[in-house]
Amino acid sequence: MDKVILESVITCPACGAKKRETMPTDACQYYYECSSCHTLLKPLPGDCCVYCSFGTVKCPPIQKGGVCCG
Repeated sequence: MDKVILESVITCPACGAKKRETMPTDACQYYYECSSCHTLLKPLPGDCCVYCSFGTVKCPPIQKGGVCCG
């Protein structure tokens, strides 16, 4: 079984700020506030969470080949 990566770098589409975050394994993260410009990020259409839309790594359920809880 492949190892699930729990860290992802989120890039804010509004200001370009990047921040490394640890993804939750027991819940989806639907909202994320940029620590630089305070824009509230939400998943793009077709994505289940902010990590799938703005992160360098997809969320753990998607990495495992499943579906996200969104």
